[in-house]
Amino acid sequence: MKSNIRNFYLCVILFCCAIVFSSFVRIMGAADKIAMPYKKAGLTTEQAAAHLLSRFTYGAEPGQVEEVTKMGLEKWLKKQLEGDADDKELDQMLAKYDAINLTNSEVEDIFPQGARINRWAIRDGYLHKDSLNNGNNKAQREAIQAFMKDKGYRPLQELYRQFISQKILRAAYGQNQLRELMTDFWFNHFNVALNKNQCASFVPAYERDVIRPNVFGNFENILLKTAKSPAMLMYLDNFSSSGVNVPMEDQEMMSMADGNQLNAEQKTKNKARINKIKQQIQQKKKQGGLNENYAREVMELHTLGVDGGYTQNDVTQAARVLTGWTVAPLGKEGYGAGNKNIIERLGNGGLKDKGFVLDGDFFFNANRHDNGEKVVLGKKFPAGGGYDEGVELLKMLAHHQSTAKFISKKLAVRFVSDVPPASLVDKMAKTFTSSKGDIKSVLITMVNSPEFWSEDSLREKTKSPFELAMSAVRSLNAEITQPYELYTWINRMGQQMYYYQAPTGFPDNGQYWINTGSLLNRMNFGLALASQRIPGVSLNLAALNNHKEPESVEAALLTYSKLIMPERELGQTVARLKPMLNDPNLQQKVAQAAEQNSANKQNNEMADQQMDTKPEKREKMKLGNGKKAIENPTIKQQAGNNTMLAQVVGVIIGSPEFQRK
Repeated sequence: MKSNIRNFYLCVILFCCAIVFSSFVRIMGAADKIAMPYKKAGLTTEQAAAHLLSRFTYGAEPGQVEEVTKMGLEKWLKKQLEGDADDKELDQMLAKYDAINLTNSEVEDIFPQGARINRWAIRDGYLHKDSLNNGNNKAQREAIQAFMKDKGYRPLQELYRQFISQKILRAAYGQNQLRELMTDFWFNHFNVALNKNQCASFVPAYERDVIRPNVFGNFENILLKTAKSPAMLMYLDNFSSSGVNVPMEDQEMMSMADGNQLNAEQKTKNKARINKIKQQIQQKKKQGGLNENYAREVMELHTLGVDGGYTQNDVTQAARVLTGWTVAPLGKEGYGAGNKNIIERLGNGGLKDKGFVLDGDFFFNANRHDNGEKVVLGKKFPAGGGYDEGVELLKMLAHHQSTAKFISKKLAVRFVSDVPPASLVDKMAKTFTSSKGDIKSVLITMVNSPEFWSEDSLREKTKSPFELAMSAVRSLNAEITQPYELYTWINRMGQQMYYYQAPTGFPDNGQYWINTGSLLNRMNFGLALASQRIPGVSLNLAALNNHKEPESVEAALLTYSKLIMPERELGQTVARLKPMLNDPNLQQKVAQAAEQNSANKQNNEMADQQMDTKPEKREKMKLGNGKKAIENPTIKQQAGNNTMLAQVVGVIIGSPEFQRK
């Protein structure tokens, strides 16, 4: 009888579990099902395809709206969210950039920096140590160059050039466009900068290994990986942060004394020992080993947001939790070399036994960890938690309610509008929480929402200079053989990629990117591109229109506007641009306006923020924002239809309508 009752209850329990599980599957399936309500917003399938391409690629290629429409919008977006399309052609283009696949250790050994180069050159007899201080810079440079050439070392600028070039090629030609956009989004969110020498050489591997593979996954995962990467550890200085490390038996003694758990005799007996421990703790605190930079930014910028509900004390406590998170030995004599002796002495088994953690390029140095009790956001981290308490802290931040809202809003700002509807952010945040931070699910919720397709969201995002350049070359089906030449234009238009010094990353709003000077530089870029005055970038404008020659300038303007900006209402745009094309002095006016803008205060201040702090570099950037822009040849007034067509296309690229996506 009892056996039958047990079996009955077991069946009931299994039945309930099955119902709960099936409900969970239905809920998760609904969250991941793509059902875009664009028809309710009054859009045709072609218009919806154009909107998807404007948001989830770097710009539609010729004929791509028709391709997506034929494939089916849901199927196309699903493939983009998978992000694993064949990219053989792109891979062939990237094959010549050997440095972009190097590990951090290989970069340290092949692209060594300043002090190590000097030390090695002295060691090998290329340079005398006294010459470093005698002011003979030319001789010193020549000696260093000879040493590097003979030994096969390469300058860091070569690494940076390859790294920037590969980004441009991926954006221009990659089939996994949404993965590249999300890589750009997350890199900007977890910003590191090439103009901080300590982290610069680790930036390429940071994007390649930490950001790009994890853009659609769980937020907790990408947060942990960025926290443990050498680039972030060096950029926000956590690699050097250390705390007070008190033996556990001493901590227990102090804890009992503070809690009056000792009797009078024990207190008297241990008083001298406790006072000595406290003095040692105070002395270590005065040495100032704790660095709060990363702890502050991981809360303010990476997870909770500035209004996320934390205090300065939470920052300090979190910094204590993350002490000892540093860099493993990289290269022969690179960063993390100080940890090499510990690793070699203890070996893998010994490291684990002593609380150390070696994980790729990351090293947890238990000797530098503050192993006392901490409290962050009301959560107690007991003494002696070691490496695990840092992981626990980051997981707690990743799944916090404030994080769900903060990340959802940033995604909505990037893909919908500068001021996204609160209703949309709330839906996305709810999915973020229910899916435990699954970014793909959050994106699907966004695109399934009416707010994504509303009239208020269409064309409400302004292209950054990088997005402008990439959308232009994609819309014109350009062939790029020298991608770095495009970077010089992107820089001139106000975005020095990978060099934004503040941990905030580039602001994601139109007001930051658009002002009088930037519009002039964008127009100059359009004219230079269309007239093929950018080295290493070629195009065939006639082929875009199947080699059909427009009957007039006005006809060319309308025809190419439709080709370059498909499925848009272009009546007002064409009307605004027509007078410009009838102006014989267009080039001179653009040049004069750009020259006048060279002293524009706002551009100069922006240049100062983005450039290295060295005055000579700031001045170079300031000139690049204004006067130097006109030194790059733009289209000249010449006879012939090719010149006319180039000017038409250039004006379209520089038009306000093309600046929006």
